[in-house]
Amino acid sequence: MADLKFAIVTCSDTRSIEEDTAGAALEGLIAENGWECASRVIVKDERADIAAAIVEACDTIDADIVLTCGGSGLSLRDVTPEATQDVCDRNVPGIAEAMRAHSLAITPYAMLSRALCMQRGRHIVINLPGSEKAARENWDGIVAALPHAAKMMAGGGH
Repeated sequence: MADLKFAIVTCSDTRSIEEDTAGAALEGLIAENGWECASRVIVKDERADIAAAIVEACDTIDADIVLTCGGSGLSLRDVTPEATQDVCDRNVPGIAEAMRAHSLAITPYAMLSRALCMQRGRHIVINLPGSEKAARENWDGIVAALPHAAKMMAGGGH
């Protein structure tokens, strides 16, 4: 499955679309792979707002992969993992584990990530960090597996 459609949901109380360097970087990385970024939005660090944006990306935009950006750390305002759990069906722990393992080779702070990866029907939702540097690093740790993951969710065989 080479043609992937992505949506990016940046979770931030302080960033505008112009200041969202992590989301912009992810959009560029998606394009570098020849994939489509069908949507890129900013939502407040509010559980209901994040959950609604994930539902919109999956159910209306029909993105194969939804990348959330930010809100997965230890701040009390970081509620992206909880919002993801609110609207998704199944956990995909290996992707989040791979991101942390990849990042731990770079910084010990990677162990502080609460990022999740979950499925909503045939869509996958991946929580990425909000900093551009960390988002790029996490992407590098998982990008090779994304086409196969999307193929499996669409009913393809191994």
